[in-house]
Amino acid sequence: MQTLSQFTSVSRHDAHRPGIALVSISRLQALCETVAPRYGDRAKILAVREGYGAAVAALQAYVDAGTVDVVLAAGSNGAYLRDHLSVPVVMVKVNGFDVLSAIAQAASAWPGERIGLILHETASQELDDLRAWLKVDLLQRAYRSIDEVRTAVESLAGEGCTVIIGPGMACDFAQQAGLGSVFLYSLGAVEEAFERSIELARVSRHKESKRVRLNTIVAHLRDGVAAFDDAGQLEAVNPAMVGLLGLAGDKDIPSQLTAAVGPFLRESISTEGPLEERIARIGGRALIVACLPIVEHGLRTGSVVTVQDAQAAQRIDRSLRTTQRPTHLVARHGLDDLTGSSAALERVRRLARAGAAHDATILLTGESGTGKELVAQGIHNASGRRGNPFVAFNCAALPEGLIESELFGHEEGAFTGARRGGRPGLFETAHTGTIFLDEIGEMPAALQSRLLRVLQEREVMKLGSGRATPVDVRVIAATHRDLHGLVAKGQFRADLYFRLNLLQIELPALRERRGDIPELAHRLAKRSIAQYGLPDGIMARVLELLAPLFHGYAWPGNVRELENLLTRAAIYLADPQAGSVQEIRAVFPEFERMRHQPPTGGKDAQRPAPTRADVLRALEQAGGNRAEASRQLGIGRTTLWRMLKTGG
Repeated sequence: MQTLSQFTSVSRHDAHRPGIALVSISRLQALCETVAPRYGDRAKILAVREGYGAAVAALQAYVDAGTVDVVLAAGSNGAYLRDHLSVPVVMVKVNGFDVLSAIAQAASAWPGERIGLILHETASQELDDLRAWLKVDLLQRAYRSIDEVRTAVESLAGEGCTVIIGPGMACDFAQQAGLGSVFLYSLGAVEEAFERSIELARVSRHKESKRVRLNTIVAHLRDGVAAFDDAGQLEAVNPAMVGLLGLAGDKDIPSQLTAAVGPFLRESISTEGPLEERIARIGGRALIVACLPIVEHGLRTGSVVTVQDAQAAQRIDRSLRTTQRPTHLVARHGLDDLTGSSAALERVRRLARAGAAHDATILLTGESGTGKELVAQGIHNASGRRGNPFVAFNCAALPEGLIESELFGHEEGAFTGARRGGRPGLFETAHTGTIFLDEIGEMPAALQSRLLRVLQEREVMKLGSGRATPVDVRVIAATHRDLHGLVAKGQFRADLYFRLNLLQIELPALRERRGDIPELAHRLAKRSIAQYGLPDGIMARVLELLAPLFHGYAWPGNVRELENLLTRAAIYLADPQAGSVQEIRAVFPEFERMRHQPPTGGKDAQRPAPTRADVLRALEQAGGNRAEASRQLGIGRTTLWRMLKTGG
């Protein structure tokens, strides 16, 4: 019957100490049990008084439970355990001093007698060479099993040996045959084996702890992970990989997995490098597959294949774009921020809401300062893309080279001064949202073709990159120039113009909707007073001072000019000493300009409406610039265009 005994008491602290099993069925057992108590504070020591198959059966449950980290044994018993257990086996080794000490002991106790030496696995050639020097009659035998030990004893006895030196079993067989015996193993050899066992157990437990921790982490990953050795054999796989690939649990998982990801694994091995993320359809699902080599000491020892759900990656991408979006990429205004009730402004609102309902490209036209970006933000916030990025870019603000980098992005090293790691362009930044391209008429001709391709293909290619990136972007363009006229002059691509001009919304000049100015002025003045911390009481004074301009000034800067003028008036009138006529003329030269400006085409104008001849004359004086001709005549460009077309 197998016998187990524990030399140390079990406590909560035992979990931190490695476990060592002492396996012996002979005289070595007593020697080990003599040494074991010295190491009780460094290890949990378990004695197994069985050998070979019986010892394996006794230890297996402890090994599976992780209680035993290392087994200490000797001779053929240790060799057998090493082949049948999954934990390290440390052998009690006999060194040369042990052998010489045993020979000296035998020669002293039995002088002149022939001595037989039995060693595990191989005999010592060195001892045969030293026989004459040692002056002993010595014969050697080697063994690998219990039966061979018995045979060795009988063979040596048959050749006249009266004393046997060997392991415990050899000594037992010698005594049964009436021969003298000397136990080969020394106390020092056992102590050395204990030291090696404890160190190996400590390292083994540390590695096992790291392995279990890593497996636990990998098992909880949502991404699929599988590890292969250098021959392509599966070593480990987490549950997520099985689920993502749709592998059947009742079939051979390794073969199914190898069939699914084998092509990527083989490609990575053949190219001797990593396989970057690649979209693939496996088991009817779109997955992102990557393969990375495992390199140890400069050599590739295996590969790791990772699999991600493409749809999950898209959701994460959208979430990151939303949560990490800078504040300047947020549309702050809505269509309700368009102040006024004129027919021209109502038409803008109506067209803007129609455009917002459909994911179409929109072209905003109108003089500078009429609020084109506010309308663009309003369209974005009224559309299904609200909450996603709103990116505004002025095409006239940067040189051609920088415009290309800003819009389309660049890879690292694409040009001198390129950002390390590269940079996504504004089209990528605006993914799932809206990009507002202001002053589109100023875009260099060389970049117009690249913009056209983005609008057609819905993908961008960074500078220095050979791979296009798909983008989902709504484009709103704006200009104060006559794009149709630029196309006629060859200064703007016709195909880009027609791609942008899907839905055109012209914003009226401020002088064309004078009825909206009082309400708009009140709103803007209130905002300026709050922004600069001015007293609320000056509101009435500001509006009263500027009231003549509301009805008589041409407002070439439109709403932007009105807002600046209101802010200037609020700051000026906050000074109690302000108000002299001479000073007002100096601070507000707009009054003097109003006296000398030609009558405008507003509803309060006294001059007759311009004729087609007046339009042609103004166009000639403005060099064909319709925006400038409209300002001279005091009419909107839509009115000017209609008069040219209809003749009145």
